[in-house]
Amino acid sequence: MQRLGVRSRDEPPASASIEGSGPELWLLPASSPDLNPIEEAFSKVKARLRTAAARTHEALAEAIWAALAAITPADAGGYFTRCGYPVRVPQLS
Repeated sequence: MQRLGVRSRDEPPASASIEGSGPELWLLPASSPDLNPIEEAFSKVKARLRTAAARTHEALAEAIWAALAAITPADAGGYFTRCGYPVRVPQLS
């Protein structure tokens, strides 16, 4: 019945099953750029692409790779942390 969006009265809610097995259930808005870490990464990539001002296909491809390489693991961890997700970034040696 749950596939139809209808739940019988005898059936426990899915949230109880999820939380009962250990994980924490986070209810998020359907779409929120403030809670989406990729938005910050895209912002950094777009800023670098604007700065590069590539005008040929080859220059654009090179600028894209350079912009993506500029996102460090610490940057990525910060994006998730600022969006409210707990993150532990391993130290690379």
